[in-house]
Amino acid sequence: MVKAETKEKERRVKGPDIVTRDMTVHMSKRLFGATFKNRAPRAIREIKLFAQKEMRTKDVRIADSLNKHVWSQGIKGTPSRIRVRLERKRNENEEAAEKLYTLVSYVQVDSFKGLVTENVEQA
Repeated sequence: MVKAETKEKERRVKGPDIVTRDMTVHMSKRLFGATFKNRAPRAIREIKLFAQKEMRTKDVRIADSLNKHVWSQGIKGTPSRIRVRLERKRNENEEAAEKLYTLVSYVQVDSFKGLVTENVEQA
């Protein structure tokens, strides 16, 4: 019983509400086996799922820049990897069900070699 209680307490400890991270999403592993005509729409759904899991928010919003990058090579030519910036922000609407939401935007990089998850400082 003691172990179960301490694990529950550890899980409840949360980090800061507002945080920004740069992460790489490996799209080809998430789109493996997808029909060609469903690849770009599925890529958007997978990016939303990735953001939900990483930032623990149900409300995920995709920036126009990311949407344009995913669709830039057409419906079946999605990029194999995408570098994204996940920003967890406070919801300004008081009637919203969720207090926080995640904004996912595109980060342009030359190469994906050696990139790791980075916390971005708020300016």
